Amino acid sequence: MPKMKTNRAAAKRLRRTAKGKLRRNKAYHSHILTKKSTKRKRSLRKATLVSKADEKRMNRLLPGS
Repeated sequence: MPKMKTNRAAAKRLRRTAKGKLRRNKAYHSHILTKKSTKRKRSLRKATLVSKADEKRMNRLLPGS
């Protein structure tokens, strides 16, 4: 059986925490920022965890980590 390949696109966007959960950056912070409030933009800077619903799919993309 060959080794499983890591999905490189997912590997660049996600990183594993010490407890094994996946961290991701939030979307909607790249352009059209003038209409967004300062508070909203500040919260978009912070990373968050991948939701439980998506975690199984994301783990399948990152078999090595």
